[in-house]
Amino acid sequence: MSISPNIPSPEESYGYETPGTPRWISVLFGLLIAGLGVAVYFGYTAQARLSDDVAKQRDQNKILSAQLDQANSRIADLKSQVEITTQRMGLTQSELAKAKSRAEDIRKEQQTADQELTTQLKASQEQIGAVATEVGGAKKDLEATKSDLEATKGKLDRSMGDMNVMSGLIAHNRDDLEELRRRGDRNYYEFTIQKSKHAQRVGPVQVTLTKTDPKRSKYTIYVIADDKTIEKKDKTSGEPVQFYVKSSRMAPYEIVVFDVGRNQITGYLATPKEGGTPAPAAAPAPSASNTPTTPSTDKP
Repeated sequence: MSISPNIPSPEESYGYETPGTPRWISVLFGLLIAGLGVAVYFGYTAQARLSDDVAKQRDQNKILSAQLDQANSRIADLKSQVEITTQRMGLTQSELAKAKSRAEDIRKEQQTADQELTTQLKASQEQIGAVATEVGGAKKDLEATKSDLEATKGKLDRSMGDMNVMSGLIAHNRDDLEELRRRGDRNYYEFTIQKSKHAQRVGPVQVTLTKTDPKRSKYTIYVIADDKTIEKKDKTSGEPVQFYVKSSRMAPYEIVVFDVGRNQITGYLATPKEGGTPAPAAAPAPSASNTPTTPSTDKP
């Protein structure tokens, strides 16, 4: 219950309109998923190209093997012809030595061709291994990108605030808050507020913690903004606690509490990038005896 009686609602005072869900979130995730699809397409294209190269290399190896068999057959035929010729024509020892020398030359030429073929096969295998490694690395990068996207989607979500306004992305711990800061969509002010009668400055506003219930993760605070004191009673950790200020007509300020302790709360204040007015001077929290009975329209 607020201590300020007969205060009109933020919409009546300033003509606010509660915005719908921002479309840029859906566009951002659409772009990320589209980029992931393009990367997957190129990965599969590289794998198909590798399969074609392997098939062509196998065909070339078969051709080279067939040529090697033919050369060996020619050597055997030549040797047989030399022996037959020697027997039929009675070649002299000198002519026979020449024939043997020629056969030896042919053998050496064949060995050189075999070595070249082995070198070509080895080079082809190394090339295939390099392409396979590149494709494997691309797959790992795609999997890592997909994992990061899923992890980010799992950590950051949205929910309805206590003023029935869809909140921005909500952080549930300091790591999530750092991710929101890197996005730079809003201004973020982290705080740890002790239970006290005096208000504590949090960014452009003042906050007083009056009650905590660690077992139920609930708390009660007073927010001082635009010379008004707004009570947020029995709020739950992780719940977007919303209120409007004059400098932010299109979107509310949001307080999200991570942890409710025995005498303190820890969380953050999120404000639109358009900024906010300076906080008023700190004031003690209103007591039950001087709290007006007329409910304030600032309280949801």
